[in-house]
Amino acid sequence: MKALALAAALIATPASAGSLYVEAGKLLDVGTGTEASGQCILVEGERIARVEPCAATPEGAERVDWSAYTVLPGLIDLHTHLADAGQDADVALPLKTSPQLTALIGAHNAKVTLEAGFTTVRDVGTYRGLTDVALRDAINRGLVPGPRMFVAGAYLTHPGGGGELNGVVPNNQLPADLRLGVLTSPEEAAEKAEFLLSHGADFLKIIATGAVLAIGTEPGEPEVTEDEMRAAIAVSRAHGTYATAHAHGAEGIKNAIRAGVRSIEHASLIDEEGLRMAKAHGVWLVMDVFNGDYIDEIGTKEGWPEEYLRKNRETTQIQRENFRRAVAMGVPLAFGSDSGVYPHGINARQFAYMVANGMTPAQAIRAATLSAATVVGKQDELGSIAPGKFADMIAVDGDPLANVRTLETVAHVMKGGALVK
Repeated sequence: MKALALAAALIATPASAGSLYVEAGKLLDVGTGTEASGQCILVEGERIARVEPCAATPEGAERVDWSAYTVLPGLIDLHTHLADAGQDADVALPLKTSPQLTALIGAHNAKVTLEAGFTTVRDVGTYRGLTDVALRDAINRGLVPGPRMFVAGAYLTHPGGGGELNGVVPNNQLPADLRLGVLTSPEEAAEKAEFLLSHGADFLKIIATGAVLAIGTEPGEPEVTEDEMRAAIAVSRAHGTYATAHAHGAEGIKNAIRAGVRSIEHASLIDEEGLRMAKAHGVWLVMDVFNGDYIDEIGTKEGWPEEYLRKNRETTQIQRENFRRAVAMGVPLAFGSDSGVYPHGINARQFAYMVANGMTPAQAIRAATLSAATVVGKQDELGSIAPGKFADMIAVDGDPLANVRTLETVAHVMKGGALVK
């Protein structure tokens, strides 16, 4: 047992020091979109103590030389699926992958995501319910390396809806852990919401419309009703948290906004009224404008179901057009890439798509830092390099304000004052 404990400690503990003095070549202020030279960050334990012009290394601190790099906050992806088997041509893959193997796959996904510079993620649903809770807890205990995780536990979905594993066996024959959030009424919505939050979920994920990557559902069609969403959201508020809604179609989006969600995932087919409602209510849009190209290219090559490919083609370009409209209107937008549909660790490829569709590099970076931290309610602890916040930082070779693709290759990663790459 002692040998196993020692092995776990060696795997889990990154290089760290009680006090670090990080010298930045350029320090990016994500709030203002400006860079400063000659700045140093004093890290004490997990937190940032000071940001100041560089001087002699404080007594007892170890100097970290990032003087050749641009330094910015650790990135945040609000739409990931770390604790899942992944996406391929086999619709039955989540059923064929045991809960135990799913957890181990999740540990691998967490490691590569952290090393890619994403020090925080929101995991927005897994077929194997509560696997994300276990992964988050393992990371927090230091058993496996990974980002800070905020998890949904399972999908709140209608029978046969966008959050179900359809087309494999009759859904009522699926294992119970694949159906933890299935509901048919407002009363059941409240009951399932209470179950998930009482079993470790940080927030709720509601399937308000059909899905691209779910057999037998259509992205434009409403699913979980406004009354059902409202019932679940009341439970989330009683727990001091919130709900987000998977919603492609315009009516489902508006139902979710009226019901009181904090954010909308995908928002592919949002209309003018929906954009105005999101802006008026301060509802964040988390639009995965990168992965449509991946699905089209790799899904076609690997023989993914034609239904998936057809729905992807019907939503990809219009989603990007609506993203551009949202930027122009000043609708709140935050970074979410839908990792798990594509291989984990290449999340940063989305930045170039955000810039190509109307954002400046500074806006895109803010979407993945301060804005994303605000969505998860942790803007006082995450999202920028400032005294009192967690020492989550990355270093990149080049200037991401000049070329946002610089973020696709991260040289160094620090999470909570620990050097993990």
